[in-house]
Amino acid sequence: MPARNRYDVTEWPVGDPSTDIGEVINSIIADIKDRQAVTPDGGRPGAVISIPPGDYRLRTQVLIDISFLRIEGSGHGFTSSSIRFNVPEAEWPDLHELWPGGSRILVDLPAGPDAGESARAAFLVEREGSPRISSVEFSGFSIDGLHFAADGSELEPENTYANGKTGIYVASANDSFRFNGMGFVYLEHALTVCNADALSIHDNFIAECGSCIELRGWGQASKVTDNLIGAGFAGHSIYAENHGGLLIAANNVFPRGASSVELSGVTRSSITNNRLHSFYPGMVVLAANSSENLVATNHFLRDLEPWAPFQHVDNGKDDDYGLLRIDGSNNSVIGNHFSEVVDAHTLRPAGSPPVVVRLVSGHGNYVANNHAVGLDVAATSGESAFAAQVEALLTTGASGDLTITSVLVEAGSTRNTILDSGTDDQLSVDLAVNAVRATPGIGA
Repeated sequence: MPARNRYDVTEWPVGDPSTDIGEVINSIIADIKDRQAVTPDGGRPGAVISIPPGDYRLRTQVLIDISFLRIEGSGHGFTSSSIRFNVPEAEWPDLHELWPGGSRILVDLPAGPDAGESARAAFLVEREGSPRISSVEFSGFSIDGLHFAADGSELEPENTYANGKTGIYVASANDSFRFNGMGFVYLEHALTVCNADALSIHDNFIAECGSCIELRGWGQASKVTDNLIGAGFAGHSIYAENHGGLLIAANNVFPRGASSVELSGVTRSSITNNRLHSFYPGMVVLAANSSENLVATNHFLRDLEPWAPFQHVDNGKDDDYGLLRIDGSNNSVIGNHFSEVVDAHTLRPAGSPPVVVRLVSGHGNYVANNHAVGLDVAATSGESAFAAQVEALLTTGASGDLTITSVLVEAGSTRNTILDSGTDDQLSVDLAVNAVRATPGIGA
C-alpha cells in the first residue's frame, strides 16, 4: 500500500516542479496540514517530500509551518561555479558540466533587492506559538543561487558573493532541526537559523556562498560537525551569537571567508578538532565577552591567496589582529597547531610581526601547549584555482623563518595563564598581572 505521508514532487498533480518547485511543495504542505488536521489519536506524524535528481526552478518561496517534515533529495550535487565563471567562456564547451547537479533547486525568486533576507530565502521556516516548530529536516539536495551580481566594486560580478539570495532561513524558535548532506552554492547567505535548540548541521557541503552558517538570536545544545565549508571574503564561514553548549567539531573550513569561526556572546561551548584555513587574519574570533569556551586541538593555517582573480581582496584586518582573538573570560586554548605561512613583504603593518593568539579583554583565560610555526614564503599566483591551491598547500621547502608574536595580551586582559605557547621573544605579556611559562628555547 502506498504511504500516504510520502510525496514525490514529480508525481504531485498541482504545479510543475521543473518550472516552480516552490508552488509544488507549498501545495504538498497544504495537503499534509489538511489531512492531519484531525486524527483519531491526536497525532500529526508529518511527512517526507522527495526530490528526485534533476533541475527544479524555484520561483515561489517555500513556507514551512509544520513540524515533523523531511525534505530529501538524491545527492547534494555540488560543483564549483566559481571555477567555471573564471574560465574563459570560449572554453565552456569543453567542460564536462557547467552547473551543479543532483537534486538541484535553482533559486529564481522575484523579490526586489531591498527585500529582507527572509523574503529572499528559497525556504522559509516560520511558525509562532506553542510548542516550537520541531523536527524539520533537509537532506541530500542542492540549493543553487545561480549567479552573483555587481556590487559597485571592481570585481567581476560573478566574484562578488553578493546577490541577496538566502538558501534556508529559519525565523522562528525551533527544536531538533537537522540539515544533513546538503549542498549550497552561490548564495549570499546559505543557511541562517534563529533561536535554535538541539540543532544538528552535519556533513553538508557549503561553499562559494557569501556566508555559510549563521546561528542568530540565541540557542543551546546544538552542533556543527563534519561539514565542508567556505565563505566569501566579506562573510562568515561559521557564525553564532548568544549560544550556550554549542559544539563545533571536525569541520574542514576552506579559505577566503572573512572568518572561519566567529562567536559573539557565546559561552560554555567547544571549537575542537577542526581544520581551519584562511587567507586573512581573524580566523577564529571570540567576541562580546564569549567566556568559558574550549578551543582545542584545531589546525590553523593562514597563508596567501594563490588564485589570481582574488589576490587583491582581503577582509580588511591587519596581521596584528590575531589569528585567534579573544574578548572574554575563562576560555581554554589548548593543544592547537598554528601555521602562519606568508610573505613578510605583504604584512600589515609593515615590519610588524603577525600575532597568532591575541587576548583583548576579560580575565582568567588559559593558553597552554600550543605550537605556532612562522614561515616566510614568496607570494605566488596561478590561473587555476585547484592547481594553485594544491601547490601552495604542499610547498614546505624553500621557506625562511618568519618572526611572529605567538601570544599577545592586551592591558585589558588580566590574570591569564600562558604556558608553553611561545618562547620568551615570541610573547608579549605583562608578567605582573599574568602567569607565564615560556617554551624553552634551543640551548636555553
